[in-house]
Amino acid sequence: MNEEDAKIEETEEGAPAPSEEAPQDDPFATLESELAEVRQQVLYAQAETQNVRRRLEQEKVNAANYAATAFAREVLSVKDNLERALAAVPEDLRGDERMKGLIAGIEATGREIDNVFQRHGIARVEALGQKLDPHFHQAMIEVPSDEAEPGTIVQEMQAGYTIKDRLLRPALVGVAKKP
Repeated sequence: MNEEDAKIEETEEGAPAPSEEAPQDDPFATLESELAEVRQQVLYAQAETQNVRRRLEQEKVNAANYAATAFAREVLSVKDNLERALAAVPEDLRGDERMKGLIAGIEATGREIDNVFQRHGIARVEALGQKLDPHFHQAMIEVPSDEAEPGTIVQEMQAGYTIKDRLLRPALVGVAKKP
């Protein structure tokens, strides 16, 4: 026997014969674990799909509810200007026959804007007499006051508005402080 034959015999003797192999895992157990793993992956995929669907439905509702937000902010300046126009008319001119038509037209336009705002969920933020709420009010000045508690709104410089449950524009207010 030469060296090569001896090496071959050693290799063959060291390796177990096919009938002497270590027992393999049960093929059914392997398939069952793979099936359980695939089931888990399917459940995760279904849950993710359902979450995406819910998120898209919520975004669709929000888009419908708040689509007019930018437009509504711009229309607020028109409403403010109408209110300023009415406030600028002196009392003695309100009784003048020549001015009654103009004043009535401005008032009617203001009411129509209020109706449109109401139909679209735009509401004025209550300010006067309320406690300062930084979510809805922006304090511009502090006003010394004996009658009102400190932190109470005593003056409104510009009305604030919400659209549905979101702030459209904060109310610009004056807040009472101790004199």
